[in-house]
Amino acid sequence: MKSKQPNIIYILADDMGYGDISYLNKNSKIHTVHFDRLAKEGIAFTDAHSSSAVCTPSRYSILTGRYNWRSSLKKGVLNGFSAPLIEDGRMTVASLLREQGYKTACIGKWHLGMEWAKVGDAESEVDYREPVQKGPISHGFDYYYGISASLDMPPYVYIENDRVTQLPDRITHNDDAVAYWREGATAPDFEHHQVLPKLTARTLAWIEMSKDEPFFIYFPLPAPHTPILPSEAFVGQSGTNAYGDFVLMCDDVIGQIMNKLDELQLSGNTIVIYTSDNGCSPRANYEELAAFGHNPSYVFRGHKADIYEGGHRIPLIVKWPQRIQAGRMSDEPVCLTDLLATVAEILEVTLPPDAGEDSVSNLPVWADMPYERPLREAIVHHSIQGAFSIRQGKWKLELCPGSGGWSYPKPGEEPEGSPLYQLYDLSKDIGETNNLVDEYPEIVQAMKLVLEGYQESGRSTAVSSK
Repeated sequence: MKSKQPNIIYILADDMGYGDISYLNKNSKIHTVHFDRLAKEGIAFTDAHSSSAVCTPSRYSILTGRYNWRSSLKKGVLNGFSAPLIEDGRMTVASLLREQGYKTACIGKWHLGMEWAKVGDAESEVDYREPVQKGPISHGFDYYYGISASLDMPPYVYIENDRVTQLPDRITHNDDAVAYWREGATAPDFEHHQVLPKLTARTLAWIEMSKDEPFFIYFPLPAPHTPILPSEAFVGQSGTNAYGDFVLMCDDVIGQIMNKLDELQLSGNTIVIYTSDNGCSPRANYEELAAFGHNPSYVFRGHKADIYEGGHRIPLIVKWPQRIQAGRMSDEPVCLTDLLATVAEILEVTLPPDAGEDSVSNLPVWADMPYERPLREAIVHHSIQGAFSIRQGKWKLELCPGSGGWSYPKPGEEPEGSPLYQLYDLSKDIGETNNLVDEYPEIVQAMKLVLEGYQESGRSTAVSSK
């Protein structure tokens, strides 16, 4: 059985838009050859969604199969010193796979909180000489190497397993709008522009080291989030701006991983998943990119943080030659919460009632098996300010009068008299421009009841009867 278990590599970009991948956006000005190759050799989804329009909550959902708003974090994101978000004892994708004999590694940006040893009352007053508790190693990972949060959030130290690799010896910051990072403690072995290459090299080495047994690698990139730091080889290569160049650097990371799998003859039975935690950030400079004819949000309204499609509709590409026919596209609505249930079905494992409450197996779509559409009854979305929306078929109901995030109209800045809710028919109005809330009160009521049912019952899926 072990020899047949597929390796799994889950690569999560930080703030990359659907429109940044040329395979998904024929008008993209960024030519992503490696993303395109991945899609041509696998399946690309056109209607995939993160559970939240920002990063920490999306990461919680990816690893637990549970909607982020069920956690203690009701809006916003954590920082590099925040307390752990994943509850003690909660099943994660990593803990499930480790139980099934997998070697598990997280290499990259965690951003789900850790328990630092304190030396004072201030959040940043920590003792870097002491172990870090309740990080990846406590949630199913055999190995961890990475950073505690976003690359623009201190502390700027590498953590290996449960200890920092070097003690901070200086304070750094960068006020540049593009290469921005907050002021914070920085270790001597930490250079911001080297983080993505260093994490990539560590991932490639771990693949090589683990090639003889089934492995799971969760590789959350720190890019193309700020600080936007394309290395010299990529500067100017996209024909757009620094963000476009950084996207190409991420594209190259995918190429390195696929080449390593080919070299080790692991490609046939390795699942490679590429996606993003939310939509593109306005830090990419949408106005500047528009001058080059490029839109990271493709045809969707809004961007990172928003309840609109641009906030949470994300690229999702999956390659698995053993089960996925090459060159397929799917318009099935799916959510990043679905990884846990998908992995469980692949391994023929029944999830316990207290795990994966909002996770639906995508294996029928991956493997082109007969299934009853839609795969999911509905998908719930969440904005940075905690605004909800629910998607059911062609309809999307947003329980707020504006973006719920950073684009116009922001919370509190909606035009006077704006309806409290928004209802869009995405089959006719993908840009979410024509609010039909007053025309279809029965649909609004029915969708509200579905959402309320999900909230009150503690799950949106049936408990397995196997």
